[in-house]
Amino acid sequence: MIVIVKKSTPPAAVEALTCKLRDFGVDVHISQGSVHTVLGLVGDTSKLDIDQLKIFECVEDVKRIQEPYKNANRKFHPLDTSIPVGKHFIGGGSLTVIAGPCSVESEEQIIGVAENVKASGAKLLRGGAFKPRTSPYAFQGMREEGIKLLLKAKQVTKLPIVTEIMDISQLDLFDEVDVIQVGARNMQNFELLKQLGHTDKPILLKRGLANTYQELLMSAEYIMASGNENVILCERGIRTFETYTRNTLDISAVPVLKKLSHLPVIVDPSHAVGMVEFIPQLSLASLAAGADGLMIEVHNNPANAKCDGLQSLTPEQFDQLMKRAAKLSAAII
Repeated sequence: MIVIVKKSTPPAAVEALTCKLRDFGVDVHISQGSVHTVLGLVGDTSKLDIDQLKIFECVEDVKRIQEPYKNANRKFHPLDTSIPVGKHFIGGGSLTVIAGPCSVESEEQIIGVAENVKASGAKLLRGGAFKPRTSPYAFQGMREEGIKLLLKAKQVTKLPIVTEIMDISQLDLFDEVDVIQVGARNMQNFELLKQLGHTDKPILLKRGLANTYQELLMSAEYIMASGNENVILCERGIRTFETYTRNTLDISAVPVLKKLSHLPVIVDPSHAVGMVEFIPQLSLASLAAGADGLMIEVHNNPANAKCDGLQSLTPEQFDQLMKRAAKLSAAII
């Protein structure tokens, strides 16, 4: 349920109303907009009488919310959320590109790629230290050593780093990581999500291979309900009957998620299509659809990459894409 407060209501009156609402046994989430203040009521609102709430002089309207996610719901938070990462913000109208290799392979590799993507305009560096692989015989990542190398690349380039967590037991290793990624396979690892909700780090939450929009938002709700509101949604392709590409990029996810939620939405075209030749087109299409940013795999030697070389752009290809993306972004704005 949401309570919309009348324009120009004094802060003291809003505070008095908030206290009264809490007396009814619900939590109150306050969202201060440029025109209205919106109070989101979280808890058992079934016994609250809408007409009784409308009696308050400062209340303009009261509406019941049908969706089970509250914190992630745009109705509770009408304005877009902008999440700070270092000196940069994700969401709120700015274009954010996260780039780097699928997996960290060596100090020379990760620092070299980091310098390249930064020169092309990337704002954050991605790199896998822990790698979830379908085959137990495939390269699983450098693990703790991989995080140490990412931190070295951060020290050299000053780029904030993004890397994926696989299990709660690894959380202590992520103390200096700027953005913690939850991969598609862990999107519904609810115990992990609850623990990440107790941190103050931005969480990049990838949509699962066969999950609905509501299921993605409910996973975000797990993190937010535990206290961490810094969630970034990521569309990375879903599994369909089509087998030509690695997955199918659900481009409609971008405008739909931005309608349903105030959280930033970025797109990972690399995992969506799995083929270098289509990544530029899907990247531009994602920006045209309203995405707040992109997450792109870049490798200095894709032919010899230990993981996902087929979907990794070279630094030169990435630079060309960034130039086109900048032109498109400027035209859209």
